[in-house]
Order: sequence, then C-alpha cells, then structure tokens
Amino acid sequence: MGVEPIGEQKRDVRGNLVVGLDIGTTKICCVVGEVFQDGVDIIGVGTSPSLGMRKGVVVNIESTVASIRKSVKVAEDIAGCDLESVYVGIAGNHIKGFNSPGILAINNREIKQADVQEVITAAQTVKISENQRVIHVLPQEYMVDDHTGIQNPLGMTGVRLVTNVHIVTADIGAVHNLVTCCNKAGLEVADMVLESIASAKAVLTQDEMDLGVVLVDIGGGTTDIAVFYEGTIRHTCELGLGGHNLTNDLSVGLRTPLAEAERLKEDYGSALSAVIKSNHVVDVPSVGDREPRRVTQKVLVDIIEARMVEILEMVNRELVVSGQKNRINAGIVLTGGTSLLVNLVDLAEQIFDMPVRVGYPSGIGGRVDDVYTPRCTTGVGLVLYGRDHQMSATDQDTGVMDKMRGLFKKIM
Repeated sequence: MGVEPIGEQKRDVRGNLVVGLDIGTTKICCVVGEVFQDGVDIIGVGTSPSLGMRKGVVVNIESTVASIRKSVKVAEDIAGCDLESVYVGIAGNHIKGFNSPGILAINNREIKQADVQEVITAAQTVKISENQRVIHVLPQEYMVDDHTGIQNPLGMTGVRLVTNVHIVTADIGAVHNLVTCCNKAGLEVADMVLESIASAKAVLTQDEMDLGVVLVDIGGGTTDIAVFYEGTIRHTCELGLGGHNLTNDLSVGLRTPLAEAERLKEDYGSALSAVIKSNHVVDVPSVGDREPRRVTQKVLVDIIEARMVEILEMVNRELVVSGQKNRINAGIVLTGGTSLLVNLVDLAEQIFDMPVRVGYPSGIGGRVDDVYTPRCTTGVGLVLYGRDHQMSATDQDTGVMDKMRGLFKKIM
C-alpha cells in the first residue's frame, strides 16, 4: 500500500490473475491484475453503468447481471483472457462493524499458531442478528499477560493470551443476492470484501495507518468509513448517502431530469458556493416540452454544498461518537467518484478541522493510467486484497471464509 507505481515492465513469465469486481450503485468496475513477486500489473479494466443497484444493495438481479457481464466482457477483451473468479466488494448501511475481545489460557507455554486461531475464534463468539453473517474478523492487537500492543504473539510465553478483533457483518440476503448476480454472470466469488477495507489497500500509506487516518469512500449510493490507528483497523461504518443524493437534489431542486442533473453536477458542480461568481449563469434543461431555464451557478452549487455538508457532518459525528477522532493524527483521505467534486477538500478541512487529501490508487504497474482515478479505488483495492490473500499462507481471515464457502459456491 502507498508505494509508487512500478510502471510498465516486460515479463518473461505469466503471473497469477486476480480480479476485483466493484458492484456499485452508479457503476460496475472490473479490474484484472496479474500478480508477480515484485508487484501487481493491471492488465484489463472494464466499466459499465450499474442499473440494478440502490445504496449498495441489489434491487434488480437481471439488470445487475447484465451490467456485470458488460464490464467483465470489456475487461476480458483488454486483458486477453477469460475471467472465472472474482473478489467482490460489498457496501450498504446493512453492514455492521464492532470490536470484540477474546481470551485464552496458555498456562506458561509457548504460543503456537493454533492458539492464535483459537483466541480469534473465542473473540467471534458473540451474538449477532439471525439475518447477519460475518464477512471479516480482523485482529487489531494481542496481549500476552501484561504486555500490550503485540502484533504477532507467536513464540512468546505467558499465562494468558488476549486479542481484540474488529468484526464486520452483512445482511445474509444482500450477500446472497450479490453472489447470485455473479454466478448468473458466469463468475465464482473467491471472497467478499468490505469496500472501505479494499479501498484502503489502494490509497493509504503505512505511515498514515500507523499515525491514525480515516478513509472516507464516497460512492454513488453510500459513504464508507474506515479508521486505522497503530497500523490496524479500529472502526468501520456505512452511511446510506452518496453522490447520487447530490444528483437527486439537483434534479428535484432545479426540476430537471436525473441525467441532466448528473451532467450539471460534473460540469458546474462545487462543494463551496462562496467561491462561485454570482453572475455566472448556466442553462438548465426542463422536463417535458418546457423550454430550458437559465439559473445561476451559485444556486446550483448551494444545493450541492448543503448535501455535502450533511454527509461530511454525519461522518464527523460518527468519528466523535466512536471515540476515534482524537486518534486521527494523519488526517482524512477522501476517495470514490464523489471525491472529485471541486473544492471538496477545502470544505472537508473546514468541517473536520484537520488535513484532508484525495486518494488515488497506487502500488500497481501495467495499465496504471486506466485506473488512476478515485472512481477505480475499490476495484484496484480488491485486486490488492486478493493478492495479499493468495500470497499469505497463514491468513487470519481464512477460518471465517471457510465457514462462508458454501455461500460462494455456484447457486444457479
């Protein structure tokens, strides 16, 4: 994470393929990566409009399947290969994240890998809703007797092993529908990954995660929050608001079709109305046979700013309530398509009262230009996440995925 692109290189051998599939509310992005010992080359990218999703949840399976097929076909043609297995991102306000402790008696002997797995399993023994399923169990730190802040306790000796883990759960229906859509599109799901965790792989540096940083991924239908401190994840949260809300507000406020509202947002949008000249006028198409109207750009931006202030203030309240805000020493990293909104960094710095930057995918080679945008952060992050899982022989999340493997088999 956070290293410079390794650039185009001529390879003598083929690497393993890893595919990330970001099934978003406004677009579906398929990113194909080829994994080598010295890095990952992006060899294919395909995007298509997302027609069957709302706020990160499938609302029309057939439309979503058709959109997946389109993006995958483009990625396959560019990469020159057939795709079979994908790492899929999941988001939505049905996602729940919480911390849980686990304790294991060691009885003054050396700690083995089986002990680490057992204490993680003990931390998972918490009651969750019947309609929720665990998708991540992420160890934060370990404690051996009175020694705290341990990242890897293997080989240590003590009486008691304690861990804190961050558990992420998702609605079983939402998971099932995403898997169904992938299966119907001819794809198997290798793993399902919280989108903010995937995006963090692509845009955060190790220094930021050590000091304390918040990733705010503002997509079309949701805003995903992930807090990192001392090198590990501390808090996650999903908000059911995103860039589509800005577009919808413009559509309603200016009485213009959604497609035109999206165009106006991209062409004339800003997060700060104070910097807009009051005499600058734009043409706004009307609905039906009515003539277009002329509206000042400031009126348009006032609508956008009001919604962006609401979203960012909700994020700020979440950080305060979670008790994490005083740990954020490296600031905020914004990503996702909406992070490209003009002057958003300035507005965010006013609201959070800390440094803010926009995160672009890094740590990749190959077709870098095709994915060098915050819109592709999750897709690239899913590839990097998949790379890490393939290369890690002792992945601490494997136990969880084994339990869910039945969900990810073809169910057609």
